[in-house]
Amino acid sequence: MAQLRLDYKAFRDRSAEILAIGPDGPRAFTRFWEENQMPFVGLADPKHSVADAYHQEVNLAKFGRMPALYLIDREGRIRFEHHAESMSDIPENAEVLKRLDEINRDG
Repeated sequence: MAQLRLDYKAFRDRSAEILAIGPDGPRAFTRFWEENQMPFVGLADPKHSVADAYHQEVNLAKFGRMPALYLIDREGRIRFEHHAESMSDIPENAEVLKRLDEINRDG
């Protein structure tokens, strides 16, 4: 999430909003958000209802839920999705910003 924070303005410049969803409860999530000065929206999902709706993978051998990233357009369509193979398998911001540029160009 720290890498998203670093390029938050670049995401906003592309009319994108970041919503980070995590498994912690509201208190822990709020504390993390405040301590790390996250500029985007965070959603506590301790019952995993949102994660389950998007079929986020669970791999207990790799410490739980694997990261997932979705680009959802204004009509609610998933235009890009990435399901990580490990906790460090997260697309670079440059790749995500490039895909946002494509979505904005193609409509």
